[in-house]
Amino acid sequence: MKKGIIAALLLMCGVMAGTSASHAEATWPTKPIRLVIPFPPGGGTDILSRIIANEVSQNTKWTFVPDNKPGAGGVIGIADVVKAAPTGYDIVMGQKDNVVVAPWVNKSVTYDPRRDLVTIAHVAYIPLVIVTPSHSPYKSFQDLVAAARKAPGTITYASPGNGTTAHLAAEILGKAAGIKLLHVPYKGSNAALVDTMAGNVNLMISSVPSALAQIKSGKVRAMAVTSAARSSALPEVPTVAESGYKQVDVTTWYGLFAPAKTPKEIVERMGVEVNKALAKPAVVQAIKEQGAEAKSMSQAEFSKLVQSDYLKWKDIVKASGATVE
Repeated sequence: MKKGIIAALLLMCGVMAGTSASHAEATWPTKPIRLVIPFPPGGGTDILSRIIANEVSQNTKWTFVPDNKPGAGGVIGIADVVKAAPTGYDIVMGQKDNVVVAPWVNKSVTYDPRRDLVTIAHVAYIPLVIVTPSHSPYKSFQDLVAAARKAPGTITYASPGNGTTAHLAAEILGKAAGIKLLHVPYKGSNAALVDTMAGNVNLMISSVPSALAQIKSGKVRAMAVTSAARSSALPEVPTVAESGYKQVDVTTWYGLFAPAKTPKEIVERMGVEVNKALAKPAVVQAIKEQGAEAKSMSQAEFSKLVQSDYLKWKDIVKASGATVE
């Protein structure tokens, strides 16, 4: 008799717990959602994050609180959300380099995106662009290659950080062209661009969104983009492939993630709202103006992309020899 009563009580507790969880998910959000941006204000990741957050906020009345946490090529911001409680109140705008590349290139990274994060929505993809100061003697990618061959290891290039796609793209470019460049990592694109414009480094590998304003204003010169096709934001800038290195095709993506075990219903609600935002022509245009291409995906599609890229970049990192201690 006692066993029956105990079993009934346990069952009732389980039902109540499930009901409570379902209620919490149904009423979510009841407070602001922290949106971690793993780079400083003003960079490409920051701009795209705010475009999406503003549009979703207008449509849903949800409140997003941007939280810029730069450092280690975006790893600090990603790790912060990995450790957060899976309640739906902490999300991050991740990208290929800090989500799937960093675990292979940086020995201090302990998270695995397949285990520790859940995809919410794919937002955009972009090529990288190679820029030099406006007064630089390098007019084309071929000029850069010729100079680097004459003086191996002396031409400096800035990147937004160690282990970023920009860093690895330079390694890939170097191997393809048979040149050696000297890496100067920064904590984000803004500081790197400032030093590039000042001529403190010879060139920079940047996302198109981060460098677009400086390219348009003539403060830096774009020599080539790293994608297979030209960027719609910079149609006059040739690809590295057009410069003779067809094996080079490096792009990156941006997407929203939450800590693993965040309730499925909450993740799906956020994903639906982000994809609604990406369907609006004004949002697509705003993202395009930043040098990126808006692209929505189902959660399953984005999850599959993350998993395949995670394995793909293991081989790319190994072949490039790039490491971050």
